[in-house]
Amino acid sequence: MFDTHCKRQIEKLLEPAGISVNGSNAWDIRVHDNRLFRRMLAYGNLGFGEAYMDGWWDCDAIDELFFRILHNRVNQKINTFGRLTRSIAGHIFNLQIPSRAFTVGERHYDTGNDFFAIMLDPGMHYSCAYWNNCSNLEEAQENKLRLIFDKLMMQPGMNVLDIGCGWGGAARYAAKHYDVNVTGITVSGKQADFARAFCSDQPVSIKLCDYRQIQEKYDRIYSIGMFEHVGYKNYRRYFEVIDRCLSAEGLCLLHTIGGNEPSTCTDPWISKYIFPNSMIPSASQITKAYEGKFVLEDWHVFAYDYYLTLKTWHENILQNRHRLSVSYSDRFFRMWKYYLLSCAGAFRARLLQIWQILLSPNGIKGRYRIPR
Repeated sequence: MFDTHCKRQIEKLLEPAGISVNGSNAWDIRVHDNRLFRRMLAYGNLGFGEAYMDGWWDCDAIDELFFRILHNRVNQKINTFGRLTRSIAGHIFNLQIPSRAFTVGERHYDTGNDFFAIMLDPGMHYSCAYWNNCSNLEEAQENKLRLIFDKLMMQPGMNVLDIGCGWGGAARYAAKHYDVNVTGITVSGKQADFARAFCSDQPVSIKLCDYRQIQEKYDRIYSIGMFEHVGYKNYRRYFEVIDRCLSAEGLCLLHTIGGNEPSTCTDPWISKYIFPNSMIPSASQITKAYEGKFVLEDWHVFAYDYYLTLKTWHENILQNRHRLSVSYSDRFFRMWKYYLLSCAGAFRARLLQIWQILLSPNGIKGRYRIPR
């Protein structure tokens, strides 16, 4: 009887979004265990995601399901105690202190280079591609790199810092095509090992360290998909590090996911299973953190491109899953499907944004047209 009551509540919540339980549309939820409804009401997205991992429900178009949920703000009608307590913890504790900096590397980026090689493009770029006039992922990722490095006006011989270098794809591309010397830093041991081998034929140095340890000066600094791990209590410190390490005539580019409102915590399912200690910054949190240190040169928004990127990553996994099934469980694949497609829906609904923010210490001298 209780499960039936919970089901009616969920059906009422989903109805304005055009979502049905056991309906015929691709975005409808097919329920295999009626305990799902009380789990959703008690734990929100944490319960919903865990129930999917456990095989309690299925959906043919999870990205469309989440687009409808988020576009119609269904998620705001389920407030859970777990979300509240995490928000309080985010206010009280600094979850991204240096001693915890390597947690996300160990829990996420060290998942397995074989897995990421299947999911990503040949350059191993694990961030939003730029799909302007591109027909495939490899082209779109290289297009993103050219966009970044052209915005930074890189010149041969420059010393460049890549904060959160991942598997070294961006550092290798910059060194090879722009004739610069790159230092890349990461908190993942497996990424560092891969990046050193991947970049061995280029003037690229890879360090396993936290960004707060960097002391050297650089002509250009960029960060692609790393700022989401900094945490709002450390945003100012992050830009102080950039200020300390960037030359007076230098440029800095921040490529990051963004949110529409200030946040002190992240989604509980994402935090538990995908990116521990992560946090999505808002525009006001970023501007407050760099004000007095930098001049804003450009703020570029292209959120829909991440929807296309996430969908492509998921398709890559689907097409090549047979090459990985021995090492990874069915629950693991369900977790990644939920992660990639729920986030795709969030970008399409514009709950999540993608930003490229170009900053200078003293303002660019003369006329400068920002590449698009």
